[in-house]
Amino acid sequence: MAEANWYVVHTYSGYENKVKANIEKTIENRKLQDEILEVRVPLQEATEIRNGVKKQVSKKMFPGYVLINMVMNDDTWYVVRNTRGVTGFVGPGSKPVPLTEAEMRPLGIEDEPEVSIDIEVGDEVIVTSGAWEGTVSAVKAINPHKQSVTIEVDMFGRATSVEIGFLDIKKSN
Repeated sequence: MAEANWYVVHTYSGYENKVKANIEKTIENRKLQDEILEVRVPLQEATEIRNGVKKQVSKKMFPGYVLINMVMNDDTWYVVRNTRGVTGFVGPGSKPVPLTEAEMRPLGIEDEPEVSIDIEVGDEVIVTSGAWEGTVSAVKAINPHKQSVTIEVDMFGRATSVEIGFLDIKKSN
């Protein structure tokens, strides 16, 4: 499989979060989790003074742009390019250019070290915190990039898949 890289996508200004949500929904619907790994709208903390009151706010570092960590192929290019609000990839013509490690470092985005856990698909786990605390369920899928597992919980009498972070579970004995 090809290697995933970070790409920059140009969007309509103010649509960054909508584009992020739309791409994430498409990833889920088309089951592209292994090809489009992460979508980010880089934010930075800033102090604003309004009416004499200091306030910490998060501002977009690059208004009109979204970063995507993905394996570039015809399918992923098509999905991202045809997402409502996307005007195109950054690069010459229609050829997207991945960001280099040097360009990624100032953004605070680095390849996170792979976290290894002693849990496999099918193992019973107990949720240790959050809304599903105390729930015991079998692991249906493991996503090392998001550092999460997918389990099924009973919601309104139906089995529903839920994603839980590695830190919020422990192996059932």
